[in-house]
Amino acid sequence: METKLGFFVLFISFSAFLFPAFSITLFDNDINNWCNKAPYPNQCKYFMNHGPYHFAPKYKTDFKKMAMQIAMERALQAETYTKQLGTKCRNEREKAAWSDCVNLYESTILQLNKTLDPNTKCTDFDTQTWLSTALTNLETCRTGFVELGVNSDYILPSIMSNNVSELICNTLALNNNGSTLKQTYKYGFPTWFSPGDRKLLQSSTVRPNIVVVQDGTGNFRTIKAALDAAAKRSGNGRFIIHVKRGVYRENLEIGNKMKNIMLVGDGLRYTIITGSRSVVGGSTTFKSATVAVTGEGFIARGITFRNTAGPQNHQAVALRSGSDQSVFYRCGFEGYQDTLYVHSQRQFYKECYIYGTVDFIFGNAAVVLQNCMIFARQPMDKQKITITAQGRTDPNQNTGISIHNSRVMAASDLRPVLNTFKTYLGRPWKQYSRTVFMKTYLDSLVDPAGWLEWDGNFALNTLYYGEYRNSGAGASTSRRVRWRGYRVITNSNEAAKFSVENFIAGRSWLPATNVPFRAGL
Repeated sequence: METKLGFFVLFISFSAFLFPAFSITLFDNDINNWCNKAPYPNQCKYFMNHGPYHFAPKYKTDFKKMAMQIAMERALQAETYTKQLGTKCRNEREKAAWSDCVNLYESTILQLNKTLDPNTKCTDFDTQTWLSTALTNLETCRTGFVELGVNSDYILPSIMSNNVSELICNTLALNNNGSTLKQTYKYGFPTWFSPGDRKLLQSSTVRPNIVVVQDGTGNFRTIKAALDAAAKRSGNGRFIIHVKRGVYRENLEIGNKMKNIMLVGDGLRYTIITGSRSVVGGSTTFKSATVAVTGEGFIARGITFRNTAGPQNHQAVALRSGSDQSVFYRCGFEGYQDTLYVHSQRQFYKECYIYGTVDFIFGNAAVVLQNCMIFARQPMDKQKITITAQGRTDPNQNTGISIHNSRVMAASDLRPVLNTFKTYLGRPWKQYSRTVFMKTYLDSLVDPAGWLEWDGNFALNTLYYGEYRNSGAGASTSRRVRWRGYRVITNSNEAAKFSVENFIAGRSWLPATNVPFRAGL
């Protein structure tokens, strides 16, 4: 008891020193004027006037750079302090949630650094993507403590009471000018793709760097060993790992430093990566993934990602992607609750099969799923099936889930009991949840209301849920919800905002992968 009390006194003193109240008189009217336009003006004014970058900006670009530098400075301090809290964890669940936060702060700093690095050529659209990811990371840190039932009043305030989230929100608002990424590629290739990449996904004769076969006739017997070898390569060129048919019982993490990795299977029925981590089993949702990837430019073809924890173990992720400009082609994702975690960044899924029960396509990426087969499975008794749970927490994040030219149907185990369970297109996980279904076949399993509340009136006015020219027995909008944030999209220009071309700036990077895609509607 004495130890805990001492820790709280230490934290209060530390907080008072680092985060004084914002009731101060500011002398710089120019900074006041700039900050008053930000979502969190008080934090802006305080740190702008007390940071090492203090000067009166003349232009919005100067002010935006100052805001980003201050967010980075605060994030670095918060990361250092968070790492020191590891010894304060009282049990394995607290340690699991804390460990996520350490990793997520590291990722946040990486994203902020990309926006500030003068050697990184980026557009406003790129910057908005990376800032959106940085903010998502901090929200994910907070979520881990809640879902594991950890007493979040103990360590979490120490991790989050640093104003980093508010400062990132300010930079998101400053950077949001509604722009989209222009076509900056040459001959169909962004600079980080080699010309040979464009043939990889559809070629039947891919020449791999490494072959994984369980019988020992390849370079390695496990995918983990192959990834360890890939991590030691020099440079960040495309590195292809051919995973031959078999069921691989592995949990894999392809980290930030492992760029441009490609996993090629022998087909989604034949090459399967499977695990069984879950929240009930002691993992956070974030760490429950059978495969987690954050290294940019990741490509997968012809592989199934599976989590066999079952519906009774609640959140259990098959694949989590935070890989910017990642592509999944003809892949399978099998699980129950939280199957496919489209965590952050820009992602594209083409001709994939996705199975689940509750919130089984979820996260806060800017993601388009095109020509995919989405199957609802039989959940636990009295559960409602929800296909999506999108997690946008800030109106300036350029994120959302766009499902285009796909099919939503009942899996074989649900069909005999279809009348026992209700199925919905999605529910608002976070305040500004954004999801659209466009030109998609919705079978009779979809409830006439279409969408489900998360918790009473939460987010019903601030979400954006849209349907555009869907078909099938479940596509009628005559009895849909009447929320302020829901709309039947009738204008093709509004629908086009969620196309591959506009929503994930796909024309600038997808041609190099040679994945067939439709840029517009």
